[in-house]
Amino acid sequence: MDLQISVFLLFSLFTAGHSLICYECDYGSCSQTTCPSGSTCLSTTVVLNNTITKGKGCVPASLCVNGFVSYSSIKASLSCCNTDLCNSQDAPEPSNTLNGKKCYSCDGATQNCTNILSCSGTEDRCITGTDANQTMVAKGCASKSYCDGAAAIANPKPWERLML
Repeated sequence: MDLQISVFLLFSLFTAGHSLICYECDYGSCSQTTCPSGSTCLSTTVVLNNTITKGKGCVPASLCVNGFVSYSSIKASLSCCNTDLCNSQDAPEPSNTLNGKKCYSCDGATQNCTNILSCSGTEDRCITGTDANQTMVAKGCASKSYCDGAAAIANPKPWERLML
């Protein structure tokens, strides 16, 4: 009986939940951090008015989206991964190579959404979204992988709703 308890306790130790370790970067300074349960690692590259900002950290796995997206003067690339320190590489810089696709874009101040945005790289979809308060609309270009991930977040399958 004591052997069975010992084996059970040993098995429990080895199968306990493993916390993911990711790089977390703030203002160019990076360190390793242990993410909360249910998280994944994220790397982002954002280009705003020709200024490039890179970020890394933890994000809930249910909210992580991979791909490229552009809104007005903002272009972004997001890369999610789920192994320890997998976000050591920066997310790729968004492409400036126009691909012929055009989508509507909104002016944030006036919420005029009749501007035309030329898509680039793998951005082959037009998207529309709102902020959490449903007060501001955003329209732009996105890659298929970004749209697929965003759709999964917006319309989770019944079993995924339990995890959100």
